[in-house]
Amino acid sequence: MAELKSFLQVSPESHFSIQNLPYGVFKPEPGSPPRPGVAIADFVLDLSVISSAGLFSGPFLHGSDCFHQPTLNKFASMGRPAWTEARATIQKLLSDTESTLRDNASLRQEALIPMSKVEMLVPMNIGDYTDFFASMHHAKNCGLIFRGPENAINPNWFHLPIAYHGRASSVVISGTDIVRPRGQAPPAGKSPPYFGPSRKLDFELEMAAIVGPGNDLGTSIDVNNASDHIFGLVLMNDWSARDIQGWEYVPLGPFLGKSFGTTISPWIVTLDALEPFACDSPKQDPSPLPYLAEKTSKNFDIHLEVQIKPDGLEPSVVTKSNFNHLYWTVTQQLAHHTVNGCNLRPGDLLGTGTISGPDPDSVGCLLERTWNGQKPLSLNGTSRTFLEDGDEVLFTGICKGNGYNVGFGTCTGKILPSPTL
Repeated sequence: MAELKSFLQVSPESHFSIQNLPYGVFKPEPGSPPRPGVAIADFVLDLSVISSAGLFSGPFLHGSDCFHQPTLNKFASMGRPAWTEARATIQKLLSDTESTLRDNASLRQEALIPMSKVEMLVPMNIGDYTDFFASMHHAKNCGLIFRGPENAINPNWFHLPIAYHGRASSVVISGTDIVRPRGQAPPAGKSPPYFGPSRKLDFELEMAAIVGPGNDLGTSIDVNNASDHIFGLVLMNDWSARDIQGWEYVPLGPFLGKSFGTTISPWIVTLDALEPFACDSPKQDPSPLPYLAEKTSKNFDIHLEVQIKPDGLEPSVVTKSNFNHLYWTVTQQLAHHTVNGCNLRPGDLLGTGTISGPDPDSVGCLLERTWNGQKPLSLNGTSRTFLEDGDEVLFTGICKGNGYNVGFGTCTGKILPSPTL
């Protein structure tokens, strides 16, 4: 079978090959209405233009207005048959053997917009956001820091994907500045609790699943069908104020230490694009209960990297991890979320939790990297225990194929000072 190639020039380093085709929502120019698009090389393919030209002619998309919406919720809700049809149509249109778009100069000019000129937006209307705790290495390190080796991982962790309900209103698109949060922190001795800007601001290297078709209230999703309910994955930074979190989280879990901001990357990479990079997930011991037992349990080989760029300095790589370190799969996470009858809806965001590997340079946050500030990290002549004002944090994620990449682009945010009260 001939290798699939685009008529557009795609550099070998590009995240956005014809094998990828991730979905996003963008504005081609200021003041224009948002519309869905697909990333290809250094361009965004405007799906509203392709739809208006009548090029989605299959049984699921013909006549649909899903690509004339300001979000991807309607398209995501249509399910795998529509996703498969769209992917096949877009791949054919962008291939070097298809003349419809390649040889139509006016259609090309209208439909293909340079990526450097567009404004990317949060691609979904996110009704609900849940954050899991699915990496064993992260769970163990946090337990060692806060509880010691006797009870590093609570026994329930190996039986169910732990999670908490996050704040959807503060999910922002990559490139949005993050204001340092204020709050209470543990008191010193018998003094009152500290109140002020967080002194232990951290990133968390995560990915997140975007829900496609949901389920009715009172019903659940079978773990072996869960992938049909996942529209795709994004990079996610679950910004965390460790001092605020540490003072408030007993007994009900995270609140103000998390809800001030969560950053996602703009491009949703589909499970179809990730399928060539599927790999076995870690062996689960003890075996999960039957409702979490998958016939085929898999992760994806997604290389993840974190850089920190202090203000005025060059960026430094601080973490290299991989999605395949997750103990609980995204399909198990989704199935567990619904087992009590909770209804998921198109556009819901399910974070994986911090993705840490077994080595010190593969951990997914500064809490682990600096062992809660005890081991400062060197960054191009300066040092960090936690994030300082002006620091920019940059995530990348990429799957490396034979002559092509399937990537997520970047997920970035810069820390701004806390405003004066």
